[in-house]
Amino acid sequence: MNAYLVMFLASLLAASPFPTVSEGVLGGLVATGEHDIMLLWTVATIGNTLGSVVNWGLGRWCLHWKDRPWFPLKPAQLEKAHERFQSWGSWSLLLSWVPFIGDPLTLAAGFLRVSFPLFVSLVALGKGARYAVVASGVNAFL
Repeated sequence: MNAYLVMFLASLLAASPFPTVSEGVLGGLVATGEHDIMLLWTVATIGNTLGSVVNWGLGRWCLHWKDRPWFPLKPAQLEKAHERFQSWGSWSLLLSWVPFIGDPLTLAAGFLRVSFPLFVSLVALGKGARYAVVASGVNAFL
């Protein structure tokens, strides 16, 4: 399978409930020295950002059922998430790459109807910076 497709799929899945270690894939591909680092970085950033876009969309879409008894979040939990997100603001989306908090942040952004252009800009910036650190760090050791 094409290395860039593997990078894309790993980074896309890393932003989903299916855990993958896209940083490891990126580091491994950079370490081979056989691939264009900028293209790997671009593909990883796009894939991971698209995965977060799915989370944002699910957040917006799932609210249609917020009044149903089976909905996993109660109104008080939604309000608490709203307050936490508002206290940190949309800038918290720069941390969407952080394990365990990134996916809930992107889902909450959808719940709270953060504007799509702002969402994509902040998420892509944060994720791109993380992948840049990984790629350049591995490349520096070669």
